Amino acid sequence: MISDTTASRIIEAALSTNADFAEIFEEQKTSSAVGLLDGRTIRASSGIDYGVGIRLMAGTNVVYVYTCDKTEEALIKLAKQAASAIKAGTSAAVKQVQALSRSSASLLDIDPLTVSKKTNIDFLREASEFALSYDELITQVQASYATSRRIVHIVNSEGFNKEESMTRIRFSVSAVATKGNEKQTGRIAPGTMRGYEFVNEYPIIEKTKGCCDTAIRMINAGYAPSGKMPVIIGNGFGGVIFHEACGHALESTSVGIGASCFTDKIGKQIASSVVSARDNARIEGEWGSYMTDDTGRESSNLLLIENGICKNYMIDDLGARRMNAQPTGCGRRQDFTYAPTSRMSNTYIENGTDKPEDIIADTEYGLYCTKMGGGSVDTATGEFNFASEEAYMIRNGKVAEPVRGATLIGKGQEILMNIDRVGNDLELSAGMCGSLSGNVPVTVGQPTIRVSSILVGGREA
Repeated sequence: MISDTTASRIIEAALSTNADFAEIFEEQKTSSAVGLLDGRTIRASSGIDYGVGIRLMAGTNVVYVYTCDKTEEALIKLAKQAASAIKAGTSAAVKQVQALSRSSASLLDIDPLTVSKKTNIDFLREASEFALSYDELITQVQASYATSRRIVHIVNSEGFNKEESMTRIRFSVSAVATKGNEKQTGRIAPGTMRGYEFVNEYPIIEKTKGCCDTAIRMINAGYAPSGKMPVIIGNGFGGVIFHEACGHALESTSVGIGASCFTDKIGKQIASSVVSARDNARIEGEWGSYMTDDTGRESSNLLLIENGICKNYMIDDLGARRMNAQPTGCGRRQDFTYAPTSRMSNTYIENGTDKPEDIIADTEYGLYCTKMGGGSVDTATGEFNFASEEAYMIRNGKVAEPVRGATLIGKGQEILMNIDRVGNDLELSAGMCGSLSGNVPVTVGQPTIRVSSILVGGREA
């Protein structure tokens, strides 16, 4: 990695004109992946990526440059080029680089990078062959496995000198059911920052059976009705709605420029009093965790909403300058080719007091979305739409027939206010989040919740 002496020289060159802040972001990533289609290996890869990014700030003006050349001469030249492009501001003095500190949010008993591709292929093939033989309606199975170790080294003009190592594993199985021209999919995609013991302990056949059952139920289901109605959203990945429709609107990326429906809402009610939510990057071994963010700051366990009251925003360095606030350790980026922005980590609605079965029993009529799919959101207005991957009608307080084609449509701020029941079965689920600084691992989550009224897009059978 870059030496302290070299880092000081690079920062000095970066601050030679108008910048008041300079940062070096050095990254090395080692990865391995395989992919299967119907039990046949279609992809296998390994690689090592390396690069360095240099970020300069002058007030809220930012210049970001990057390279794969790690020689001192090349990096100093790049820093000077960036310095010549920064506008306004007054150059700052270089603080002494602190002693290097190291951290990791990973929990490893078995290093996944030492496990052979054949072992990973055999693991996925077992699931694929089971699914293909499970039912004649299952016509295709896709499976993948990927692991990586990302080591980042951050040095900046404030004296920060941090290194963090993060090892992640994620695999997936998708079972496709076909009936005529219709197709439905059941999918699992767990992710972790634990070692290969997570894979060894994972009940892959049981979970693959669940994928098949979901796809088969949905291919045989009628269509969901449309209109406003109570909707119960299941735990785990159901939290993707909060992540997309509300979480992004609490990031300084949008709040700091007044492009969020939650701008200037600290201390004000933005959700029902039964709702509390947080972004906690400090859960060891969780997919979206990190101890040090991609700007060198310590991550946080941040309470976003408490009993409906907005308590905090997720704020990166640039957002802090725009908002005249303190950073909360949430500056993240996909890799060295991106400048950091405020991003979520493990973001979830906290447990309530209701039992899931009581929430269902208390709902005379409505929709029960047990698994959510993808969607879209406008952070400025809060408007969103999300597809349900698996859903059922609720009639007379009981789960009734399965339905497909349901889409939830609304505004994040309205949905938060309409949550009237929160279960006690919190579950977290791995995902990927895309924003200005690329795609980063995140965890979404929630207990079972009920939204008293939401527009459902569907059609009668």
